[in-house]
Amino acid sequence: MPAKRATRKADRVHALRLPDQRRNTPEIRAVFARCLEKIGFVPNVLRSYTLRPRKFELFRKYNNELMLGESGLSPLEREMIAVVVSCVNHCHYCLVAHGAQVRVLSGDAVLGDQLVANYRAAPLSRRQRAMLDFTWKLSESPDSVGDADRAALGKAGFSDEDIFDIAEVAGFYNMTNRLAAAIDMRPNREYYGMGR
Repeated sequence: MPAKRATRKADRVHALRLPDQRRNTPEIRAVFARCLEKIGFVPNVLRSYTLRPRKFELFRKYNNELMLGESGLSPLEREMIAVVVSCVNHCHYCLVAHGAQVRVLSGDAVLGDQLVANYRAAPLSRRQRAMLDFTWKLSESPDSVGDADRAALGKAGFSDEDIFDIAEVAGFYNMTNRLAAAIDMRPNREYYGMGR
């Protein structure tokens, strides 16, 4: 009996009841169709937002802007930030999903797992290490971040705009980690095999 219960939990989207997915708006259905075409599945974070359809598009656009919009940070660096934030917060969904994205974007089947376990053990550039040290501190003890921390980022080559972007990405994923924890959002099984 426990094995059956575990399987059901692993296959669900989250602990709350989702609305009937056949009643999704045409806009949501179009996004889901693009996901299926592009990556072969619909991320559970998007399925979760069907519970609040008015927020679905706001979340999606903001997330896309943060992770893919114009920035001095590469998409890989932004995914690395998401992993380290999620490591601080022990966010199962985001560790699995963003660890997979790190593997895909880096072309390195090991890097995502290293970041998930302990970013300090990963082979990082000085720039990346400074960025992730700042991310960890901002996520773990935001009240302790000060001028010296921003100066360290500047010395590593980050502009003021880059520092803002690091903080914004870290702040966003601290929020989504808490949402994922609150509703017990489960990672899609497909993430585990990506980039391997």
